Amino acid sequence: MIITTTPSVEGKRIVEYKGIAFGEVISGVNFVRDIAASLSNVFGGRSRSYEEELVNARENALREMEQRAMQMGANAVVGVDIDYEVLGADNGMLMVTASGTAVTVE
Repeated sequence: MIITTTPSVEGKRIVEYKGIAFGEVISGVNFVRDIAASLSNVFGGRSRSYEEELVNARENALREMEQRAMQMGANAVVGVDIDYEVLGADNGMLMVTASGTAVTVE
């Protein structure tokens, strides 16, 4: 499966558009990560725990988008966009959405 942010795949011809494929992940940030992040916030530096959670959520959203594109009969996804949102009463939830156009290329 080819996944790209560009509207086409260099050297390949799009022969069929299957539709929009989405992958969504909503991830809760746990208590331990909140404590580690708050220490980074006070003392400065990067929050490795939040970065890890963000990377995992992004990879899962892309994987879910890829699976949905395959179910549609696509062998590529073009024009991929990834969005990040914070949800919940205390902003304790992270939502990552990956979307793109599922296509068949030859």
